[in-house]
Amino acid sequence: MKFVQIIDFETERIDEMRQLVEEADQRFAGRSGGATHRMVLHDRGNPNRYLVVIEFPSYEDAMRNSQDPETSKMAEQIAALCTRPPSFTDCDLQEMTEMK
Repeated sequence: MKFVQIIDFETERIDEMRQLVEEADQRFAGRSGGATHRMVLHDRGNPNRYLVVIEFPSYEDAMRNSQDPETSKMAEQIAALCTRPPSFTDCDLQEMTEMK
């Protein structure tokens, strides 16, 4: 079953955060079991709040990814750019429909 993690955070340094993520994407390219999709959402009502929705092939793949030292290092760097600690919501993907 696919697994989705939602990360809710606030930052005034989104450009620096994007740079860290881009660099990590290059390092993680081709790695099996990593994230398959990422969506970044910006809260219109709170200009410093963002939500990131990350999809993994499975819960097990997500847990292996989060235990990777490179992932932990990136998470620490990202957290340092936040104005409050990020919160995480773990979800099993029950249904997804593409609507055109």
